[in-house]
Amino acid sequence: MDALSTTSTVHVSNEYKHAKVEHPLDPLTPDEISAVTLAIRRYTAEHTDIRAVNFNNCALLPPSKRAVLAALGIPVSPGGKPETPSTIIRKAESDFFDVLSGAAYNAVIALEDEVWKVESLQRLPEGTQPQITVEELIHCETVVRNDPTVQALAKEVGVEPHQIFADGWAIGWDDRFPKGQRLQQALLFARYSQHDNLYAHPLDFVPVIDSLAGKVIHIDFPPSWRKKGEGCVELSMSTTQPQPLSDNSFPVANRARIPPPLTPHDFLPDLMERADPTYKEREDLKPLHVVQPEGVSFTMKGHVLEWQKWKMHIAYSHREGIVLSTITYNDHGEVRPIFYRLSIAEMAVPYGAPEYPHPRKFAFDSGEYGMGSMANELSLGCDCLGKIHYLPGAYVTHSGAAHVIKNVICIHEEDAGVLWKHSDFRPGGRSRTVRSRRLVVSMVCTVANYEYIWNYYFYQDGNIEIEIRLTGILQVYVAGSDEPTPYGTIVAPGINAHYHQHIFSVRVDPMLDGLQNSVIESEIVGLDAPTGSSENFAGNGFVIKDRVLKSQVEDGARDFDWANERRWRIANLNKTHYASGKPVSYTIMMKGAVLPLLAKPDSWVARRASFAHKQLWVVRDEEGPKGSRLFPSGKYVPQTREEPEDSVGKWVKEGNGSIENEDIVLFLTLGATHIPRPEDWPVMPVEHVSVLFKPSSFFTNNPSMDVPGTKDSESQPAFGIDIANGQLTNATNGTACCAN
Repeated sequence: MDALSTTSTVHVSNEYKHAKVEHPLDPLTPDEISAVTLAIRRYTAEHTDIRAVNFNNCALLPPSKRAVLAALGIPVSPGGKPETPSTIIRKAESDFFDVLSGAAYNAVIALEDEVWKVESLQRLPEGTQPQITVEELIHCETVVRNDPTVQALAKEVGVEPHQIFADGWAIGWDDRFPKGQRLQQALLFARYSQHDNLYAHPLDFVPVIDSLAGKVIHIDFPPSWRKKGEGCVELSMSTTQPQPLSDNSFPVANRARIPPPLTPHDFLPDLMERADPTYKEREDLKPLHVVQPEGVSFTMKGHVLEWQKWKMHIAYSHREGIVLSTITYNDHGEVRPIFYRLSIAEMAVPYGAPEYPHPRKFAFDSGEYGMGSMANELSLGCDCLGKIHYLPGAYVTHSGAAHVIKNVICIHEEDAGVLWKHSDFRPGGRSRTVRSRRLVVSMVCTVANYEYIWNYYFYQDGNIEIEIRLTGILQVYVAGSDEPTPYGTIVAPGINAHYHQHIFSVRVDPMLDGLQNSVIESEIVGLDAPTGSSENFAGNGFVIKDRVLKSQVEDGARDFDWANERRWRIANLNKTHYASGKPVSYTIMMKGAVLPLLAKPDSWVARRASFAHKQLWVVRDEEGPKGSRLFPSGKYVPQTREEPEDSVGKWVKEGNGSIENEDIVLFLTLGATHIPRPEDWPVMPVEHVSVLFKPSSFFTNNPSMDVPGTKDSESQPAFGIDIANGQLTNATNGTACCAN
C-alpha cells in the first residue's frame, strides 16, 4: 500500500531559489519545505548529536497581525489609516524526531538573505507528542499485519495474514503505558477481496503498537454484553476498568472469540453487483449541468480571492485544512475588515461505550492527525461541479520532502436560491426577485473510516457560513450472535456501530472595523409585566437584553441558554449604526448545532477537550514568538492526559484581564450527536452542521440591494407547453418577472 496517496506526488527539490511571496500569509511552497528541512538537517549535523531525523510537520510561522495588516494596507481602527509597513521576515516552524533516541524537537527557521537558517531549536518535554503522520498510520497496519501473535489470533477466527487491515488511531488515554512512549491503537478488520469494504468485517481484538520501535506491545480484548433477565444486560467481566498489562489478556474478557461477519456490504457499484446480481443503478436520473458560459465572477491572484465585494486570503494548513485570513468587504469604496482569521481549529469524536478499550476511542482529528494531511485530491465534475478553481497543498514527509496534493481546495460559485423578493399584491403592482449566488471554498478529508467536508460560504448579503458535512463509513465493532448492544446500533448482522459525538471548535479571530472588538450577549425575554397590566395589556411583549462580556475570567466561557434564546454578537463598540444607534456587529447563529458534551465533566475526554464544556469561549489573543492562541486543546494533542496549559480552558482562567474592546479570539463549540441507524450503512448519507455569521447594524441597509435580478434564459418548462382542456398549461412565464 502506498504510504501516502496514489494520486498526489512527493516533491523533491535539489536546488532552492526563493520565490516572491505575494502575501505574507502564503503557505510554504514545496520548494520552501524542502529548503527548510535541509537547513534543519545541516544544523543538527553541525551543532548537535542528532544524526538522523524524521520530520513530523513543517509550516509557515505567521507574522504578527499588525505587520500583516500594515503590509496589506488594512486599517486597525474604524476610519483610521493603515499603519506604516515594516519588514516581514518569513519564518517556518517544524517538529521532528531524533530517529535514534526517539526525542522530539521543535525548530524555528528564518529566511535571511534568501537562505533559511535555524533560529531556535528546542527539545520537547518528555511525553509531548507531535501529531501522528500519514506514514505512521500506514506503518501501523504493516506492523500489525506482520506480527506473529496478531496473525495467530486472526487465524483463530478464520482470517489469513494478508487479509488483516488496521486503522491506526491515537491511543487516546491509557496510563498503563509510559508517558513518553509513542503509541497507536490498531482497530482491526478483514478484507476478503480487493477493494472489499473492510469495515463490514471487524475483528474482536485491539493491538497497541509502539510507533517508534515498530512493534506490537500489547493486545486488548473488549468484553462482551449478555442478556440478564427481562430488559437487562450485564458485561462478561465485572468492570469497565482497564486491566493490568499481561502477555495474554484474553481470559480476562471472559468470553468466546467472535468471528468477523462474512457478508459483504460494499459501496462500489461493480462489487455491489457481484454480491447481488439484481443490483443496478437508477436509470431515471437525468443530467443536471452547472454552466457558466461567460466564466466565473471571482478573480484569483495567487492565494488572494476577490468576489462580490469580498476579498480574502485562502491557505492550505496541514492541521486545520483550510485557513481563511484577512477577510474584508468593500462597502461602497470603504474597505472594511471583518475577520482576520477563520478556521476549524479542533474536533473531538468521543464514543459512548464504557467497556475497555472502547473508551480510548475519542479522536482529535485535527490535533492528532491533521485534517489537511488527510485531505483528498478533488475530482472535477464529482466533488465540485461547475467552473472550478483549485489550490494545491503541501505537507512534509518523514524524509523532509514535500508531499503535494494538487487539487486540495476547491473554489466555485453556486446558486443559493432566492436572495430576496417582494411582490406588491395590489392590482397593477410590480415585483422583484433577486437570486442568491454564493462563493464556496471547500475541502474533503478522509480520516480512516469517516469523511468530513469543510465548506466556507460567502453570500452577497454579507453573510458568512461555515458548514461541516459528515459522511463516510461508521466506526464499527463486531457483535456476537444475539449479543445486546446497549451503547450502539446493530446496523447489519454482527456489526455494532457505537453511539458517538462529533464536537468541533471553530476559531474566530475577528477584526470588525479594527482589532479592538467585544462580544455582546443577548437574551430575548418576555416582559415581567403580566397580561392585563398597563405595561403589557395583551401579554405579548418581549424585549432584548444586551450585556457586553467584560472579564475574561468571569465572562470568557459561556453556555447556550435555550429558554432565553441566548445569542452572541461580535461588535466594535467604537462605531455605531447611523439609524439603530447600535454598535456595528456580526451575530453568531449556531442554535441548530449546539450540543452538550455527554461524557462526565471529569471524564478522560472532558479533561483533554476542555473546549467541549462550553458553547462559546472568548479570550484575549496574545501573540508570541510562535504565533497566536490557535488550538483550543493545545498545540501537542496526542496522548495528553490532562488539560494542556496552552488550551482554551486554561487561557480563560488567566489573570483578570478585560475582553471588552480588546484584540480577542473566539472558539465556538458545535457538533452532532450520532445515534447510528441502519440507513447510515454501509456509507452514511451526509449530515450537516453549520454556523452562520450575520451582519447586524454593520451595513447601512441590505447590502445586496445592488445585486441584479436575473432572468435565466436557459430555464424552460419541465414538460414543454401543452394545451389541455383548451387551456395553456406549463406556461413559460408567470405574471411576475424576476427583474420587473
